Amino acid sequence: MPHFHIDYSANLEEVLDIAQLCEVIRATAAGIETFPMAGIRVRALQADHVAMADGDARHGYIDLSVRLREGRSDAVKRDAIETIFAALKDFAAPAMASHSIALSAEIRDIDGDLSPKFGNIRDHLEDNA
Repeated sequence: MPHFHIDYSANLEEVLDIAQLCEVIRATAAGIETFPMAGIRVRALQADHVAMADGDARHGYIDLSVRLREGRSDAVKRDAIETIFAALKDFAAPAMASHSIALSAEIRDIDGDLSPKFGNIRDHLEDNA
């Protein structure tokens, strides 16, 4: 872990490269010591139907949810979400200069006893991280 879920309004496809945002989040997460690289997953899902604020269809949003196994201190989680959120803000800044966009992020723990995982990604990493 961690798993990153990006939920965004469809109208942002016109002003942001969402695939590049996924890569920015992945690369930022890979630089955070508490996140094992083999466990990083970033995915983005577009919301086709959105109603925001005063109903103006030009408003858009990006909501970033980070889920990770419990056991990290609040300070570690706070530093991690601040780092990831800063990367999101930096990425969105050019589009926000001319478009109405709301950004949000949340980090939360997953109970490891209730969330089984299995995979062989580590076997296929160059350094077997």
